[in-house]
Amino acid sequence: MSTRTIACIPIIAFVAVCFLAAGCISTTVGDVGYRNGTVSVTITSPSGPADAYVQVTVYQVKDLHQEEVAVFEKPVNLVQGENTVSIPGQIGPGQYKLYVYVLQNGERKTAVIRDITV
Repeated sequence: MSTRTIACIPIIAFVAVCFLAAGCISTTVGDVGYRNGTVSVTITSPSGPADAYVQVTVYQVKDLHQEEVAVFEKPVNLVQGENTVSIPGQIGPGQYKLYVYVLQNGERKTAVIRDITV
């Protein structure tokens, strides 16, 4: 092995570790569901406690298009690790796309789209 190749190995290892750790330092949204007039959102926070705001915009999917039908919001206090947030709101039977936003200090920390059927 050349000296140049040997010198690149630590740099490649460092970059690989940075990529692997990147997912561990941000707020993430996991499972999202709906039951009995409540949207349930699982949020994993790398640090805690932290005040946040969760917004769920609900779009009904029908006849190959989607239409906004509701917006549910709730302030929450996230602790380190997994948090389950329950947000009251009514939606009828059908297929939906839920746009979930987590905001902290006026900035969007994460956003995901989840499909559900009620």
